[in-house]
Amino acid sequence: MIAFMTINSALNTSVTNGLTHFDAQGQAHMVDVAAKAATHRIAIAQGRITMLPATFALIEAGTAKKGDVLGIARIAGIQGAKKTSDLIPLCHPLALTRVAVNFIAEEAINTLATYENRSILCTATVETVGQTGVEMEALTAVQVALLTIYDMCKAVDRGMTMTDVRVVEKHGGKSGSFVNP
Repeated sequence: MIAFMTINSALNTSVTNGLTHFDAQGQAHMVDVAAKAATHRIAIAQGRITMLPATFALIEAGTAKKGDVLGIARIAGIQGAKKTSDLIPLCHPLALTRVAVNFIAEEAINTLATYENRSILCTATVETVGQTGVEMEALTAVQVALLTIYDMCKAVDRGMTMTDVRVVEKHGGKSGSFVNP
């Protein structure tokens, strides 16, 4: 009981510090957005997956055993954005107006290993006209797309690494624009 009271005290302090998913008693809740204006909202997120050169070559050539890796990862990312509120408990279900998932093959990068890894950069752009932003949907799209690449190629490269998943830009709403440097 003491630990619970300590956690509640911390949460009550968090409420006054701007964390909006906790009520005055420190209980988690979905934020009420009813009074917010519906505006055009855009979020762009990125992340990358790093892999062995041979894995990269399979993806680039389209010869992976499971099929078109990037095509399937694109569809998975779009589906992930659409399902975000099913995965993240306090996210609002949103009527998305656009989801775009794109991939860029990046040049070889030096690592601590004796070989050069390759990476694929995934960018997701999500849009809506609504009362809350789409940052979570963009982040989910990127992560699901990267997980799909991993799933489709893990038989040949279990050492793939997903990194640098972040919001790059967000526009719209009361807080305006944010560009991640």
